[in-house]
Amino acid sequence: MKIRTINWAALSPQEQINALARPAIAESELLATQVGNILNTVRQKGDSALFDLTERFDGCDLKSLRVTNEQIAVAKASLSQARLDAINAAYQQIKRFHQAQKPEDITVETSPGVVCTLKTEAIESVGLYIPAGSAPLPSTVLMLGVPAQLAECQRVVLVSPPDKSGNLAPEVLAAADLCGINEIYAIGGAQACAALAFGTETIAAVNKIFGPGNKYVTEAKKQLAQQVPGFAIDMPAGPSEVLVIADANANASFVAADLLSQAEHGPDSQVILLSDSKSLIDAVYNELATQITTLSRQVIAEQALIQSRLILTEDLSQAVTISNSYGPEHLIVQTENAQSLLQNLRNAGSIFVGAYTPESAGDYASGTNHVLPTYGYSKVISSLSLADFSRRYTVQHITKQGLANIAPCIIELTDAEGLDGHKRAVTIRLSDEQGENSRCQ
Repeated sequence: MKIRTINWAALSPQEQINALARPAIAESELLATQVGNILNTVRQKGDSALFDLTERFDGCDLKSLRVTNEQIAVAKASLSQARLDAINAAYQQIKRFHQAQKPEDITVETSPGVVCTLKTEAIESVGLYIPAGSAPLPSTVLMLGVPAQLAECQRVVLVSPPDKSGNLAPEVLAAADLCGINEIYAIGGAQACAALAFGTETIAAVNKIFGPGNKYVTEAKKQLAQQVPGFAIDMPAGPSEVLVIADANANASFVAADLLSQAEHGPDSQVILLSDSKSLIDAVYNELATQITTLSRQVIAEQALIQSRLILTEDLSQAVTISNSYGPEHLIVQTENAQSLLQNLRNAGSIFVGAYTPESAGDYASGTNHVLPTYGYSKVISSLSLADFSRRYTVQHITKQGLANIAPCIIELTDAEGLDGHKRAVTIRLSDEQGENSRCQ
């Protein structure tokens, strides 16, 4: 097991920057070209390209792109009641937290006769991308499907790569059914993103796509957001990461388990421990060495630990400063009086406070969303919420007297900017002759 132990105080400013460097996101001209070719193929050939690319990349000769209601019913019937109950319990928890986020319109009379309203409306159509690697991801279906359902998006489309038999995992279909999603396609990769953005004979285009994916999916989303007018993506995506702040009172086995829970995501994941206790760091190191041997994904976790760090800080205040600079996707705080640190912790996608709050809870069933900004984007981008499935716009209604009240301000500023047309649009309405001719109030 290889993981660096670092004394922060012994590092130069540049060495400190290097210590917090993330694994490089795989970007290359070859990747961009490969993805660009896939996007162009789907745009030109539509459904035909989707069938061909699915056979090429997924080894599956699809007969139909769309998953039928019968297939959904069969999938649900194949699951144990315990599995169905777990999916439903997570659904209810996530729904409860996101239901509380429903916005209300705001109306303000900014001055007499000038009424301004901020309104919220669901995005009309959204696409949910659900990866399919070594295990099904019903949790991601719930994290995306629940807010789409609560926002009342008119059309919700789910895409996910099929297995060799052309099927999607029954857990994925059961979760989708709970979320009221019945437009499901057994396609994945960059080609699925292209279908959602451009549209094909079978799949109508959507306005926004959500969900994680591999480097091809990430590159496809990036390119499509630049190519297709009015098409948006949820957020930039990078490798998974967790940062733990712990003191001498922390349980070393808990800390090690939290670090490994993220390290097993992928070889490019990164985990960091910040502690003011050398004995705690040593204990965590020993626990990592022991616990990693029990993981089914041990090889992956070992690769992730190579670019991970156990960092000794002078005190917890310094640990907070380092964490804010790093801006982790997940931040776990296991210290005495952990709540007291919250007032100074700023940049994190999601924060987990206390010894009995593992990051795994947020991934599945505490109720918060597990779609979070990575690679330092937590400094400027929020964790996924109900708001991401809506758009906000303003409405204003002004009476003639209301316009007269604010006209001097408008006229002065239009003069300052040299925009005569803007000025005339106000003054023409306030002239008695023109005003008498208007029946619209």
